Amino acid sequence: MALRILAVLLLLLSACGPSPEQFNGRMEIGDTAPVVFSGRQPKRFPVRGMDAARFQTSVDWERAKAVGIEFAFLKATEGGDLKDIKFDDHWRSAGRAGIVRGAYHFYYFCTTPEVQAKFFIDTVPRTRGTLPPVLDMEWNPFSPTCQRRPDGATVRNEMQRWIDIVSAHFGQKPIIYTTPRFYRENGLSAFKGVEFWLRTTAKSPAEAYPGQSWRFWQYTATGTLPNTPGLVDINVFNGSAESWQSWLDQRTIR
Repeated sequence: MALRILAVLLLLLSACGPSPEQFNGRMEIGDTAPVVFSGRQPKRFPVRGMDAARFQTSVDWERAKAVGIEFAFLKATEGGDLKDIKFDDHWRSAGRAGIVRGAYHFYYFCTTPEVQAKFFIDTVPRTRGTLPPVLDMEWNPFSPTCQRRPDGATVRNEMQRWIDIVSAHFGQKPIIYTTPRFYRENGLSAFKGVEFWLRTTAKSPAEAYPGQSWRFWQYTATGTLPNTPGLVDINVFNGSAESWQSWLDQRTIR
């Protein structure tokens, strides 16, 4: 009798509360290894987004949008001839879900910036309402084909040449994505009038990039989204929901 009463109570409780599927449907953006940063925490920024490449093989973009992903940076190209195999799918699917998306290029130090800029332009649609292009600048110690590491002045010169070509085509100046080490070793603070997307998963941007203003912060590589397998990079926009809309009005492709 006691077991029957307990079973009835459990049934009533389950009817009143959310089922596991319902709970998962409302699950927010998660993090499997969250960091407590000094200063303002990522969750205190109202506008969050993600980035994706071939490693994100099955993104549920509709669910991502539903839990608060407002923007997505998608890997398009690397060097002068490597297109990300998931770019077209990510680009179409994120757009259909109503997520504002943009494309990024991973720089390769053994191909001229002119060749790389042309390849990026030939690959990425010039679509009205999309985010400015992104130039991803970081050392790649795992490249089997290119071990070249130019000095900072050369790096900045090549970056500027890529930026100038891509700006002329898309009508918007690209955003620079970088890491603390690359930023420091190549003097990227010398770039003025360029917006930064900064990666720092252990320290706040103020600690990792002293004095540098920023527009986007990639704060984790261990994020999770409902119905999307694997880990996801999660980012925040530096501003309010209102300033986000104002920024989009000024900086999306026309």
